[in-house]
Amino acid sequence: MSEAVRGRIRGFYGVVDEEDAERAVALARRLVAGGAGVVQVRLKRAPARVLLAAARAVREVTAAAGVPLVVNDRLDVALAAGADGVHLGQEDLPIEFARKLLGNDKIIGISSATIDEARQADVDGADYIAVGAIYPTQSKEDTRPAGLATLRQVRQLTKRPIVAIGGITVDNVEAVLAAGADAIAVISSVVSAPDPQEAARQLSQSIWRHSEPDSSSA
Repeated sequence: MSEAVRGRIRGFYGVVDEEDAERAVALARRLVAGGAGVVQVRLKRAPARVLLAAARAVREVTAAAGVPLVVNDRLDVALAAGADGVHLGQEDLPIEFARKLLGNDKIIGISSATIDEARQADVDGADYIAVGAIYPTQSKEDTRPAGLATLRQVRQLTKRPIVAIGGITVDNVEAVLAAGADAIAVISSVVSAPDPQEAARQLSQSIWRHSEPDSSSA
């Protein structure tokens, strides 16, 4: 994957977890309008048909906005939906085989909770490495703690984009960015907000404010 495409893995990384295609589209529109630079469709318990319908519907929103769409776990659905990439867990298809099926022009992200997992993802050629859970979260079951210390260590071992996830809110995002994250994936504090678009906007603004000193000195 080109450095230009990898460079798009920055800012607010929105997650759509609505199984109904109509609601998924509505949420995707709010996330994009709120500043999401990447959108992931994540329906952990949905049948393939339901996930595909949601991914295809969301794809229309993200494509119109020029925002990459990533499908969680399911490489087959990512391909069928015409998504821009797939996000893999530690028990999913290895990056080597995912790359053969997706090709070099698609995004492959991988979850990691330990230094060893992140190091292996770096060696295997992940386009971004997700580190978490940074803080305790109710959005994902069976999460493994990583914390800020692990995030800092991962930042030291790779130049690839890092997506931090897990319990991140507008109140603690500065600490996460300072520890080395390029992008912030948030589910509950945005999706459960009275106005998800406004919650996404506030988070996006916090992220970009943090990055402004670096961009101005470049």
